[in-house]
Order: sequence, then C-alpha cells, then structure tokens
Amino acid sequence: MAAVDVAGEFETIRRLFAPLAHPEWGRGLKDDVAVVPSKSGHDLVLTKDAIVEGVHFLPTDPLDTVARKLLRVNLSDLAAKGAEPFGYLLACHWSERCGWPERMTFVDGLRADQKIFGVTLLGGDTVVTPGPASFSISLFGWIPKGRTVGRAGARAGDLVFVTGNIGDGWLGLQAAQEKLTLEPDRIAALLEHYRTPMPRVEFAAVVRDYANASIDVSDGLVADLGQLADASGVRVEIDLEVTPRSAAGQAWYDGRVDEQAALERLVTGGDDYEIAFTAPARDEAALRREAERRHLRLTPIGRVTAGQGVVARFGGQPVPIDRPGFTHG
Repeated sequence: MAAVDVAGEFETIRRLFAPLAHPEWGRGLKDDVAVVPSKSGHDLVLTKDAIVEGVHFLPTDPLDTVARKLLRVNLSDLAAKGAEPFGYLLACHWSERCGWPERMTFVDGLRADQKIFGVTLLGGDTVVTPGPASFSISLFGWIPKGRTVGRAGARAGDLVFVTGNIGDGWLGLQAAQEKLTLEPDRIAALLEHYRTPMPRVEFAAVVRDYANASIDVSDGLVADLGQLADASGVRVEIDLEVTPRSAAGQAWYDGRVDEQAALERLVTGGDDYEIAFTAPARDEAALRREAERRHLRLTPIGRVTAGQGVVARFGGQPVPIDRPGFTHG
C-alpha cells in the first residue's frame, strides 16, 4: 500500500490535538510532560490501556468509535476503582491507511467523549507505523485518600454483584463479523455496545462507598472474577442462570439449544466493561437503591466463600470452564 501524504507529527499535534488539551495542565501540548496540581486529601489514580487493529478492533470499525472505545475502556478501569477521571495522555500509532480525514475522524470521537465524560487531553505522542494501527491512553483520576477499591479485599460471606448486562461485547463482535442472525434493531444494539461500550463512571462513588473488592469486566466475567479471587485469596461462586442479559442478548440466548454452553460463551467472551464487585450481604438493599437512582441494572450473581478460584454453577451443579476469558499474548 502506498504511503498517504499527511501532515507531520507536530502539525498533527497543533491542528488536531492541541484544541482538545486542558489549557493549563496540558501546557498547550508544547512540552514533554503535563503538570497536575496536587489535590489535598486525595490520591492520584492512573491506568493505561492499548488497543490494536485486528486484536481489539476490526479494520472496518470507524475510527471515531475506535477512539471512543479506547477512552471508555480506560474510564471503565477507573470507575471500578471508585475514582473520578480528569485527564489523559494519548499515543497514536497511525497505520498507512490513516490519512488526514481518518485522523480527523479519530479526533472527532475523542472530542465527543471528552464532553460526555468531562476529561481533557494532557499530552502524548503520535507516530506512523508500517504495521496495523494501534492506540493507547494513560488515564488519570482522583479519589479520596486511601479509598481506592482494589481486587484484593473480598471476604467470605460477601455477595458478588455485576452492573449492566453480560455478553453484549462478545455478541457485538459476532455481529460486526456478520455471524449473527437477529432482528436489525438487536444487531444495531450489539454493534453499539461493541464499538462504544458505556463505562459505569456514574457508579464509581457507590463502588467506593460499598465494595470490598472490584474489577471491570474486560477479558470475560469468569476470567476477571478469577483475578479478583486470586488477589483476595478467596473463592468466588456464581450462578450462570442469573447472569444479566440485554434484550438482544436474551433474543440470542432464546435461540440456543444448549443453554449451558450459551451461558458459558456470554460469561467468557469479554469486552463488556461492566463492574463486578463484592460487598457485604447487609448492603444489598442500599446498593439496589443506589443503582435504581442511577437507572442502572445491578444483579447479585453469586457469593464469596473460603477457598480459591471461581466456581460457575448451572442448575446448582459446578461446570468446568476451560477458557475463562480472553488472554493477551
């Protein structure tokens, strides 16, 4: 493929990214660093995620949705910790197909989500690569000192909760690859979730106030709960039948002959970006009220016991899950 003639690195920064930057902290993107003022009584929380063409998004995915997904998967990480995001660093590795119109489309996506989530660009880097396009964000957030909710902290007797629905990320990928047969509105809903998942930033304060341990569901519900269980030194038991499903997810599930196998696909597919967390059983009513106030679905899906790992049950019986989720090389 012939190289596309586009503006150089500094012109790209000046014309496209500088208008997104915080006017003070980002220093107009004319420096190598961002300087963030200290916030008394708070901890600075940082996360970083990358997405690669052909691995995390399809070559046919619109670049504005790629940008929005990149920002949102990082926002999901902070939400699961109970933190409030404020700014990010961005790295763009443009492929040869990323000409000026494609770069503008990418920035349009970032601009839209900056307004939605109240974050600004602080700096970063942009280069061209002969390989597939890839992008990464380092996201920064604040949280009251000592209040970050980690993966460790789950206790025997806790209930396991999950926000939203599980399985739409994997189903959305199947829809994007034209592997599903569902009504057009169902397909559209799944594609929207796959391309622009909604991070549960509005639930961060609830996680901070109630959760003993928390993680965002990115690699698959079973895989991510496995990480939480390992960090906490406990066993997590979940009931597959109560896994929350969207209308589109339920429509797909209703067409399956093997219900257990279908549920296994939903809980191991990944790309959901919901929050899975544990909290004391006594707080269930309060948690339900907080979710209702935010018009957010919240489902208790299991419990924490003494032991290790994750046990998934179907019909009350444990089922072996050989591949709990997506793994990176």
